Amino acid sequence: MVWVRSEYAGPLSVVLTWLSALLPWNVTYSPDVSGGSVLFVRFPFFQIRYAFGVPFADAVAVSDPLSAVAFQVGNSIRLAYEVWVVGATVLAVAVAASVAYYAREEAFESGPVDPVRLLGALLGLGGVVLAVATYLLVTRGFPGVPLPVGVVFYLAFAGVLLTVDRT
Repeated sequence: MVWVRSEYAGPLSVVLTWLSALLPWNVTYSPDVSGGSVLFVRFPFFQIRYAFGVPFADAVAVSDPLSAVAFQVGNSIRLAYEVWVVGATVLAVAVAASVAYYAREEAFESGPVDPVRLLGALLGLGGVVLAVATYLLVTRGFPGVPLPVGVVFYLAFAGVLLTVDRT
C-alpha cells in the first residue's frame, strides 16, 4: 500500500515539516496552581501560558525554550525543559533543511541523502525527543496532565515520509 505517490513526496515532506513547526508538541492544563488554573501550550519554538481568573494582561505569558529553562532553575522539571530545547533544535534543523530543499530541490534530489527520508528521520527524532520531554514532565511532578498532541503528529509524519516509495 502506497500512502504517497513518489512525485509528491518532496513537496509533502516540506509541507509536513513546516506544519510540524506550527503544531504544539504539548498541551497541559494544570488545575489548582497557586489558587488558579493554568493552560500551557508548548510549540517547538515557544510556549504560551494562560492563567485563568486573572486580568488578561497578566494572564498570558509567552516564552521561548531557553527562557523557559532559565525560569525552571532549581525545579525538578528543568530537565524536561532542557530536553525540549534539544527537540526544538532538531525541529529547527528539519525546518532549515526543508527550506533549503524547497529553494534548491534539484540540488537536494541529486545529493547523497534522500531529502524526504532525511526530513522524515528528523521529524521522527524530534517526536521521540519531545515524547521524552513529555514523559519527564509527568514523572518530575509537573501538575496536570500533559497531552503530547504534536508528538503524535510528528511520529505519524515521520512514518509517512520514511515509508514513501521513492522509485
